[in-house]
Amino acid sequence: MKLILIYATPILMGQLLQNLYNSVDAIVVGNFVGTTALAAVSSSVDIAQLIVGFFSGLSAGAGVLFSMYFGAKDQKMLHVAIHTTLTFSFFLGLVMVVVGILLTPVLLRTMACPEDVWAEAALYLRIYMVGILFTSIYNISAGILRAVGNSRAPFFYLAVASGSNVVLDFISVNWLGMGVAGVALATIISQLLSVILIFRDMLLTNDVYKISLRDLRINKQLLLKVLGLGLPAGIQNCLIAISNVFVQRYVNMFGSAAMAGIGAGKKIDKYAGLISNSIGLASATFISQNLGAKQNKRAIHGLRICLLLCAIVVSLVAIPIYSYASAVIRIFTADEQAVFYGVAMIRTIIPFMFLNALVQIFANAVRGFGKSRAVMVMMLIGMVGCRQLFLHLAMQISFDVKNVFYAYPVGWGSASLLILAYYLIIIRRNYRKWQVQDNSSALAEDDSA
Repeated sequence: MKLILIYATPILMGQLLQNLYNSVDAIVVGNFVGTTALAAVSSSVDIAQLIVGFFSGLSAGAGVLFSMYFGAKDQKMLHVAIHTTLTFSFFLGLVMVVVGILLTPVLLRTMACPEDVWAEAALYLRIYMVGILFTSIYNISAGILRAVGNSRAPFFYLAVASGSNVVLDFISVNWLGMGVAGVALATIISQLLSVILIFRDMLLTNDVYKISLRDLRINKQLLLKVLGLGLPAGIQNCLIAISNVFVQRYVNMFGSAAMAGIGAGKKIDKYAGLISNSIGLASATFISQNLGAKQNKRAIHGLRICLLLCAIVVSLVAIPIYSYASAVIRIFTADEQAVFYGVAMIRTIIPFMFLNALVQIFANAVRGFGKSRAVMVMMLIGMVGCRQLFLHLAMQISFDVKNVFYAYPVGWGSASLLILAYYLIIIRRNYRKWQVQDNSSALAEDDSA
């Protein structure tokens, strides 16, 4: 438990800081520009997450391979895998930037962005998309460091970048009067700073994650292995983000006040879910490292510890958020109608946070066992298929904004049931085989002695 807590805490703090980018943007424009500006920033989040989520998933999946090589002490293959993934991510990031900028009008039209929000949303999103390149490189680099057990350095670099983002946001809006364009530019500059810091570390270190500019090339065989584990996670995040875009389409039909309030509520929900996500990422690394080192029993035990930690911490976080829902929404906006929507969302979904925690822990654990494609399929069925089906049917019966709120726990619950069933039927069955193998190995060692 102590090892997992020490490892997971910097991940949690780092994710908190990474989420501050868009949250600070929302707080600044919501308080100093206006409700439509907050609606523009909030409605752009799901579109941006469409691409950012892909690289986050790619990083998490590829991190399983890095952790296995690290656990097996195969430094040569780890070195090649790191350089292959970084090179691939750089070129893919460039493509994503161009595609994102060109498709901005199409994406906003898909989510039925209102006319009074359109101009600011398009401006913010186009500028924000430029930073996708920096986000992709940072996420992959941070995933590499976490895979070898170094979760502190990424947190420190994000702390510096997030601090600069806060300062630049206030300068661009309050002093320069740049509005949504200013906060988007501030985010890009801060993301670039985080990339410079982490890349400098990887160039100068003598640790196993050291990179050499001469070795930055793509090894086709290693790339296929990286994509085999990372691509399903990336596609999963990408399609869930697409699902969120269509959920946002329903939200947009209720007007800019609903967009602003629900956007603030989604940010609070995301912060609440970071704890289970961080412990989930820790479980994936812990399990894959132990599997690489042939410590099968310890891998299973680590999962149990992660579940226990999640149950305790999620309870401690959910209760105050539910109780002080109005206060936390007012951090983003003083518009009473927007506050009403935000509070309604929080008090509907927060009681179901344990379902989100269950999804995060078991999805990352199963991915840690090398079953990334299975996780992708089950997450898409639950988080996309079941949620969209529920929304479609519920809105046909009653066009009520509460149906949007209930769609979140429906998705969490569906996905958690599927992944839990897969774990119990497939993973646990293999665990029994491992127990027999481990006992046989122990007896063989005793006989040899």
